[in-house]
Amino acid sequence: MADFQQLQWQFSSAIRDPDQPPPQGVDAERMAVYQELFFNNVQNFVSSAFPVLCSLYTAENWQQKVRLFFQSSRLHSPYFLDIAESFLAWLQEQNHGDEDPPFLLELAHYEWIELYLATAHRTQTLAPLAQIAGSQPLAVDEMALLLSYQFPVSQISIDFQPTVAPADPSLLLVYRNPEDDIKFMALNQLSASLLQLLITKPGQCLTELTSTLQSLAPQLTNSVIYEGALQLLQELAKKGVIRAFQVA
Repeated sequence: MADFQQLQWQFSSAIRDPDQPPPQGVDAERMAVYQELFFNNVQNFVSSAFPVLCSLYTAENWQQKVRLFFQSSRLHSPYFLDIAESFLAWLQEQNHGDEDPPFLLELAHYEWIELYLATAHRTQTLAPLAQIAGSQPLAVDEMALLLSYQFPVSQISIDFQPTVAPADPSLLLVYRNPEDDIKFMALNQLSASLLQLLITKPGQCLTELTSTLQSLAPQLTNSVIYEGALQLLQELAKKGVIRAFQVA
């Protein structure tokens, strides 16, 4: 058994790193077929999961990065989602070079979130809302996430690659709509605070939220905050993000 395990280790090491010698008795040309097959599969998975990030590198630099990931990571699952998550975790552990953009980790996280929401399984059955009433207990749908980044990750492309983070963070709501499409919405500080209040303590109504928000923005009147919050919540209810709160 020990000999067989040693053979397995040599075989997997040679697959991960073509510079490693193949196990004794294994033809080099046959080993090259396995090496190419496994690496191409991983590279295709990673590139599909992080399409914007991939597009910002030359083909050579991107292949080199994925090759280093393939060599140094110990993947325990063949599933697309797990490989993408492992790549994100690997990026977060690496020292980055001059070829890496300053927003590398934030963009990778944002693209991972899109994939995560697209494949997540729903565990809640909160009822949708047609109208928002002042006393209606509210909740944020589990398929919606409130995110904050230093860079405007939702705008980054080949033609827009900021080198310095703006003064204000990028506040985003990323959600899966009723048609199972992944969407995002840019937020200001007050609207993000409203959603954070509901995420932290679901079951609050519009009247309660308005009262708390006024303490955060005393320069605004109660009626201005109420109307603004009502408009935002009504819009998000139509998108399936805001739902009726239910006691478990």
